[in-house]
Amino acid sequence: MTHVDRRDLGLLLLRLGIGGSLAAHGAQKLFGWFGGGGIEGTAAGMEQMGYRPGRPSAVASGLAEAGGGALLAVGLATPVAGATAAGGMAAAAAVHAPNGYFAQNGGLELPASVGLVTAGLAVAGPGRISLDHAFGHVFNRPWMVPVALAAAAAGAAAMVCARGRALREMADDDENAPDSEGV
Repeated sequence: MTHVDRRDLGLLLLRLGIGGSLAAHGAQKLFGWFGGGGIEGTAAGMEQMGYRPGRPSAVASGLAEAGGGALLAVGLATPVAGATAAGGMAAAAAVHAPNGYFAQNGGLELPASVGLVTAGLAVAGPGRISLDHAFGHVFNRPWMVPVALAAAAAGAAAMVCARGRALREMADDDENAPDSEGV
């Protein structure tokens, strides 16, 4: 039998806590579970935040959270799961960044913290109490960590840049809208 130590238990607790929370949050976005808006509500929110088109953005965000979170919780494909969740959190942090750091002011504290934890899990690995360990780490190879993190960073950067362009276009449209006073 494989020796399990406190590091393995700590990684299990981190994976279950952060992965379970992310999976539930993603289920709110995708299915409307736990009081969430489902795809339609999430798509409308994504449009308002500048992530356009809203529906594909909602699906991508929901899958990053639900899929990445579920995989983290069970410890399967940990580098990809952690990186995917971290990329989703980077895109979420971009929405909150103008409000500063602390969550009480609508800042990026929570998505940044969750993103750092999920990236840390991608790097550290799942520990021995995981499906990755049970399957001989077939989906948890050392080379997968930098590849997954680089791909997630590139994807998040592309999303954040596209959002920036959409927000500038929205601002330009507002400036060029006809004045309704005196109509």
